[in-house]
Amino acid sequence: MTAKVTVIDYDRGNLFSVSRALAHCGAEVAVTDTPESVRAADRLVLPGVGAFADAMEGLRRRGLVEPILEFAKSGRPFLGICVGMQVMFDQGQEFGTHEGLALIPGKVVAIPRQGIDGQPHKVPHVGWSELMPAAAAWEGTILASLPRPAYCYFVHSFT
Repeated sequence: MTAKVTVIDYDRGNLFSVSRALAHCGAEVAVTDTPESVRAADRLVLPGVGAFADAMEGLRRRGLVEPILEFAKSGRPFLGICVGMQVMFDQGQEFGTHEGLALIPGKVVAIPRQGIDGQPHKVPHVGWSELMPAAAAWEGTILASLPRPAYCYFVHSFT
């Protein structure tokens, strides 16, 4: 059975790249900007490029905030990519303080220019970096089966 994946279009996403990647993995992809399609989705992807506040404004303008919240509460698979993941948090602090979807507790803040050791951080952070979960933080999640160490490719200035 082919997985049906709905990708949200709110004028802030890298729709073509995300859709092509999902199709390459065997998914049947539908791109939508309607609340009805979000509510009816089997699996939902919220891509994004740009700033936190602009992303939330794009979602609000299309009436997508409530349907996304309803979808997330349903337990169906939901993936945020780039700023699409950031807006899942309570708040973002890019160009001011802005409310997010509040699906994940916490704030999205700028990467500090230097670490606690006083050494400078390269910002934006671009490249492969090791994921370092807190003890047992991945148990019972989709990340549980990742090898240790696990690496991801990052391109971001906020964390």
